[in-house]
Amino acid sequence: MLIESFQNEKIKNITKLLTDNRFRKKSKVFVVEGQQENERAQKFDFEPVEFFICENIFKGKAPVGKTHYVSEKVYEKIAYRGSSEGIIGVYKTKESELSTFEPKENASIIVVEGVEKPGNLGAILRSCEAFGIDALIVADAKADFYNPNVIRSSVGCLFGMEVFQAENTETFEFLQKNKFNIYTTLMDESAEDLYKRDFTQRSAVLFGTEHSGLSDFWIGKGKNTLIPMTGSIDSLNLSNAVAITCYESLKQKKTQKL
Repeated sequence: MLIESFQNEKIKNITKLLTDNRFRKKSKVFVVEGQQENERAQKFDFEPVEFFICENIFKGKAPVGKTHYVSEKVYEKIAYRGSSEGIIGVYKTKESELSTFEPKENASIIVVEGVEKPGNLGAILRSCEAFGIDALIVADAKADFYNPNVIRSSVGCLFGMEVFQAENTETFEFLQKNKFNIYTTLMDESAEDLYKRDFTQRSAVLFGTEHSGLSDFWIGKGKNTLIPMTGSIDSLNLSNAVAITCYESLKQKKTQKL
């Protein structure tokens, strides 16, 4: 059966999942668009609920699972990317507790506090995955991990990462309990260059919001760290700052092995 009507209940439901954060959280499912992203979701054992495929667009191998076929017109309505590959999947969310995470001896963690922009969170996930960061903790989260823009901008890297949401207090207690070197990014005279920090041992670098940085909660709870710059500006986009930090962590670990 080909779904051709916008009024079809399944089309109404997936549209609401895309646009309504509260409905998505309540439903405990989320939407994944694109062939690569769907393949990654299944590779990392996310459980599919159903798929929507436009046969005129989709060129890949049909996934195993409940599948609905839709017209191009309907697909254009439910697709949230500018360019698309003709497949959208709906998956069950995973709930992960920070207390269950067992970091390895030289684990590197990124903590972002109160990140608001889904695109930034997705870009951060992509950098963390690319440079071998062991976990991403979003403290006092304002952006939903399963927002379509997070998945899109992370290119599905969300699925292969250890990702946790936790309050500031829980995050700090976890880092202390597991003996992490805590590096904060508060702007003051005590800050030392990122390149002088030791990422060959357990380390966690903490970043604040795009607009106001880390909150006062983190004052005095870590060693202040900055990325040295020679230009006329004194700050970077949050996702760029995280990417530089992730690369430095990887570089130090690779150098240690030589």
